[in-house]
Amino acid sequence: MSLLSTAKAAVKLAKDKGATEASASAYRDRDVELEWREGKVEKVSEATTRGVSLALYVEGRYSSMSTSDLRPEALASFVEESIALTRTLAVDPYRALPDPKLYEGRSTKDLELWDAQHASVTPEGRIKRAKALEDAARSHDKGGAIVSVTTSVWDSESMGARVTSNGFEGERRSTSFWMSAGVTVKDPDGRRPYGGASRGARMHAELMGEEEVGKLAAQRALGAIGSKKMASGVVPIVVENRVGARLVSALLGPLSARALQQKQSFLEGKLGKPIASKLLTITDDPLLPKGFGSRLYDGEGIAAKKLAVIDQGVLKTYYVDDYYGRKLKLAPTTGGSSNLLFALGKKGQDELIKDVKDGLFVTSFLGGNSNGTTGDFSLGVQGYEIKSGQLAGAVSEINISGNLGELWKRLVAVGNDPYPYSSTRTPTLVFEGVQVAGA
Repeated sequence: MSLLSTAKAAVKLAKDKGATEASASAYRDRDVELEWREGKVEKVSEATTRGVSLALYVEGRYSSMSTSDLRPEALASFVEESIALTRTLAVDPYRALPDPKLYEGRSTKDLELWDAQHASVTPEGRIKRAKALEDAARSHDKGGAIVSVTTSVWDSESMGARVTSNGFEGERRSTSFWMSAGVTVKDPDGRRPYGGASRGARMHAELMGEEEVGKLAAQRALGAIGSKKMASGVVPIVVENRVGARLVSALLGPLSARALQQKQSFLEGKLGKPIASKLLTITDDPLLPKGFGSRLYDGEGIAAKKLAVIDQGVLKTYYVDDYYGRKLKLAPTTGGSSNLLFALGKKGQDELIKDVKDGLFVTSFLGGNSNGTTGDFSLGVQGYEIKSGQLAGAVSEINISGNLGELWKRLVAVGNDPYPYSSTRTPTLVFEGVQVAGA
């Protein structure tokens, strides 16, 4: 039975057994990972999961349950028991399927998320790539500083179908291919600095650059040797495009309708108002070909559409799902982000560092926290001190802190280099006047 047929069967069973409304999502995912360490295969894992997630609306009550047993007799029993359990729950007047009008206008565009050649990927090919990553990393060793190299190659395929009792039907399928290298080196003071790099693609033929990934991992680890704290102060910071998503997620998390409804968002009441520098423009584009966040519809079946999230610093939308939209009396937009695209500047990372003169170049975030209710944050970072527009010594064991509402208003430059291996395609970002706690 196909996934679509399974989802349809689950919804029909739910209606036949007393549900007022129902939705079902059937899925099948397969993941293969090979880990290579010190010249040999360390671990190989393969996992295939399948199942059905069922949302039930029974006389004003709601539940969501799942099963991995898709045999017809088992599915019928699962649905019957789930409905019985749902009847024991409290009534929630805000729970209902989305208005069918929200399903309309779904794009028919081919998002190029599926590689038909996925099945042709061989164990030998994975081993060859993993070894090439290690060889590339070790070729950049300096004086025998590298202690260990661990590389990984993994790929996945995902298929799913969603059906609702009020008219939605949709199918999805996607593949992704990834490789990474992690390098540990020895520091004369006894520490073991680590550096990593990775790369991904939707199509296997487009996953290239083992030499570059290995080199970057080695350089990041070797560059951290001798790192120290920098002096505390208020300085400009340059955030590498690869790690900028950490700050972006802290800003956009409070845009969810759930956060708004539960009074856990410092951006409540900010719609249509400036919340950042005019240099910040973010568009949510779910229809980006080969994007890691691309989709034709979201988890509720709402048709995917491009959204202006922030336009020249002005907040243009919240992420409103159907349930919390009802509670807030807001029209649903979508429940979560897809691909985040930025309006880009004209300069690359090196030019932006040169323009800063003296400050901090952030290459990693190491723990810390961000409070979505107040906007306050304190994040551990490491990277390099900038002196006279050049990268100086490596720095670690330092924190940056402040308030997100103020930080994003201090954005003074945006790079021309969006990071392509993420659904958040952050360019290099430059902020002025950031509190750094170091020595």
